This record gives sequence, C-alpha cells and structure tokens, in this order.
Amino acid sequence: MTEASKVRGLPDTLEALRGEADAFWVRLRAEATEALARSPMLAGLFIGSILDQATFEAAVFHRIAGRLKNDQVSQTLLTETFARALAHDPAIGTALRADIAAVLDRDPATVRLIEPFLYFKGFHAVQTHRLAHWLWRRGERDFALYLQSRSSDVFQTDIHPAAIFGRGIFLDHATGLVVGETAEVGDDVSLLQNVTLGGTGKDSGDRHPKVRQGVMVGAGAKILGNIEIGAFSRIAAGSVVLRAVAPNSTVAGIPAKVIRTSTSADTRPPGEVLGALAYESFDYSI
Repeated sequence: MTEASKVRGLPDTLEALRGEADAFWVRLRAEATEALARSPMLAGLFIGSILDQATFEAAVFHRIAGRLKNDQVSQTLLTETFARALAHDPAIGTALRADIAAVLDRDPATVRLIEPFLYFKGFHAVQTHRLAHWLWRRGERDFALYLQSRSSDVFQTDIHPAAIFGRGIFLDHATGLVVGETAEVGDDVSLLQNVTLGGTGKDSGDRHPKVRQGVMVGAGAKILGNIEIGAFSRIAAGSVVLRAVAPNSTVAGIPAKVIRTSTSADTRPPGEVLGALAYESFDYSI
C-alpha cells in the first residue's frame, strides 16, 4: 500500500489480493452500511448492489449487469453469464480483485472501495471485457461482440473481445479508449482517457501493440502497429508511438522519442508492483 493510500485510510489491498480475499467483501459491506446511513434515499442502490448479494463477485456481476442491461438483453441473463464464466474460469475473480485494488492504489481521487465498485466506468468496462473475452474464446462471438458494442454505448470504451488483458488494470476515466483485436495489455498497466492501441491501417493479422507489465499510457496517446511497449515504460500524454519502446523508458512527442531511461529495472513479479505504481508516482513530463 502506498503512503498516499495510508493517508486516505484505504484497506491494505495488496494483503487482501495476496490471500485474504474476503477482506474486499468485508470492507465493501461496511462501506455500504455507512453510506446507507448517510444517504438513505439511495437505499435501493446500496442494498440491491451490495448488502443483498452473497459474495464480492456476485455483487460486482450484479452491478455491472445492471448498467449493461437493456430491452434485448436482461440483467438476469448477464448475471448468469458472468457466473457461468467465473465457474469455468476462477481466474476472472482474481483478476477483478486485482483491478479494483489497482484503482485504490493508483487513483488519488479514490478514498473508498465502494467508489470504483459502484461508479467508475473504467473498472466496469474492464470486467465487461473479461466476460466478452471469455465468450469469444468459447466461440460465443455474437454475445461477445454484443458486449463490446454495449460497453461502447454505456462506458465509452471500444475494446475488441479478442484483446488480451492481464490483471491489475487501471482505466482512468476510460472515455475514448480503443483497443484493437490483436492487442495485448499486461499486468499492472494504467491507461488514461482517449488512448488508442490500434493498427496502422497497413497490416493485417497480428497488427496491434503489445503493452507489457507496469506500463503507464498518458491521456490521448496513440500506440499504433504490432510493436512492443517494454515493461515499466511511460508514454507521455498526446504522444503518437510508431516504434517499439524499450523497458523502463519514457517517450513523448509526435512521433514519440525517448526522453528518459531508467537505469534500474523493476523485476518484481506480477501482482507485487501495485503499490509502486501509485498514480501520483507517475512522472512522464518532458
């Protein structure tokens, strides 16, 4: 947990992530009870989304399904499909916990677990993509593409269901994010608004970026083509990246050029870098 997290009174999300999984659920229910006492006019939101649910995962699925539902696809169908995916692939539960821990650790505007859980479309968009990706891999492509389209409508993100996402993903604001079919996003990556992981329009097949562990991509940056963005690199806001970026580098500009390289690589395994990637620790200025 970062120093800023301690100041804001956040739970020890890293410890919870490493094994004490129910810490998320206990904390969320406590926060919902406090919120209900302060804002009883929102009782339906707090009780239906959290206090009436059986588990942390069930609560997440219920909340996101409630935002995605429409006249064609019901909330019940969506929650049942989320549950089916979790039963088939328990790693989905691990990933969603890492994702919400990432928000707590990296976003200084977040002071309670209940905030990304109920309100943040970046967290909701990532979980929608995880379900769409599971459906895509199982050959249920129409349902997967429907979720991509619906997520675009509701969360303003356009992530192809085939794109591969690691865990501990932080989409800050999320609006305008575009991720292409053959893109890969590694563990502990942070993407700000209006980021594009796209193709150049000149290639077919494997044509989208591979963003490795711990990368931070600033607002409005465009990374184009089948290029690798090395681990723990930083892409400055508004940059257009057309060439591979070495690990531990900071790039900026149009086209992007290296402006800084770290001499000490971070070799910690995935899942143990969240605290070191606090939002306020990012320095990618020119």
